[in-house]
Amino acid sequence: MSEQPLLNVSDDSLGKVEIAPEVIEVITGLAASEIDGLYAMRGNFASGVAERFGKKAHSKGVKVELTENGIVIDLYVILQFGVSIPHVAQLLQTNIRQTLKNMTALEIDEINVHVVGIQMDSPEEATEKTNS
Repeated sequence: MSEQPLLNVSDDSLGKVEIAPEVIEVITGLAASEIDGLYAMRGNFASGVAERFGKKAHSKGVKVELTENGIVIDLYVILQFGVSIPHVAQLLQTNIRQTLKNMTALEIDEINVHVVGIQMDSPEEATEKTNS
């Protein structure tokens, strides 16, 4: 496992609950995929290779950083052409914040949305063009 510290969620008489940053990445990726207008998340080379072999990378395009001020999440997304970028970014931030609050009870300091691309064709149009 990685050397990143675990997040202490509770420490009471029953025991201790800790959450690994990788869990926050996966929850963030799943919450982001629920938003209309999101085409894909940008991953790195390793996650792309893993997806080619059938392994789903739910944390692709998500970076979680633990700072002195709190938890900072950076989200790297590709949006569909024609959507309102500020509207979709706000929906992403709201859904991720609510999902993480409900599942982990953690307060997130920042959710930064980085739009790294726009998908011009819909998936149906792309397959029609390759088939003709």
